Amino acid sequence: MGSASVVRYCPIMRQLCGAVLMCLCALTEAEARQPVAVKYVEGTVHGFLDLRTASGDLLSHGDLTQTLSHGTIESRMIFRFTDGSLFEESVAFTQKGVFAMENYHLVQRGPSFAGDLDATLARSGEWTLKTKSHDRGETKQTSGTLKMPADVYDGMITMLLKNLAPGESRSVHVVAFTPEPRMIEMLMEPAGTENIPFGKSSETATRYSLKPRLGKVVGLLARVTGKMPPDSQAWIVTQQIPAFVRFEGPLFTGPVWRIDYVAPTWK
Repeated sequence: MGSASVVRYCPIMRQLCGAVLMCLCALTEAEARQPVAVKYVEGTVHGFLDLRTASGDLLSHGDLTQTLSHGTIESRMIFRFTDGSLFEESVAFTQKGVFAMENYHLVQRGPSFAGDLDATLARSGEWTLKTKSHDRGETKQTSGTLKMPADVYDGMITMLLKNLAPGESRSVHVVAFTPEPRMIEMLMEPAGTENIPFGKSSETATRYSLKPRLGKVVGLLARVTGKMPPDSQAWIVTQQIPAFVRFEGPLFTGPVWRIDYVAPTWK
């Protein structure tokens, strides 16, 4: 999820697999769109995150860091699990009037995942993928090139939400590693507001639904085969300067997890 993009991106779309993805690859073409305009410039950040199950059980504490170097923002989100598993998502991007992804790197490793995965993606469309099966111990390494529209935003979804106008919906693209890379269109649309308590006061947060757009044929195949990915949700505080506070959805082919932006707990 890049900036507490967080966000997959996004990673959300990794639910698609098998025959459905083969049909999706054959039937969909990434439409040319204008990239998302920058309203709020990203900068140096170090934030703290909690990763929990949908029922609230703690899986891992995490960090979100952003640094600026020669006009490029490098954002990294990392979770280290108590069972030794690792989830790390990094993205480098520019923000010269519009957001533009330059490089993306995803690592998931350990028993919390169905298999190990190490994937990279460049603005040029070049990608590399290394996978390892946990049950059979088989390893595989592949590479290739995708046709990349201007609005590919792996690891950047929540920062895009902060830059949408009130009430605005927007479709963008992400590359889903399932594990083979597939170009997926995703709709980001507001789904209501909620009051978030902060001590004796409260903030208004907009809840966004993040929806894979598969089209009629592929959507039907996904439902029939049980491969339809669930919608994910992201909460953005919208008063004055927007801020990410929560994401809920799958980070990979697996259960729905929740990411919260938190403060350290003092002893």
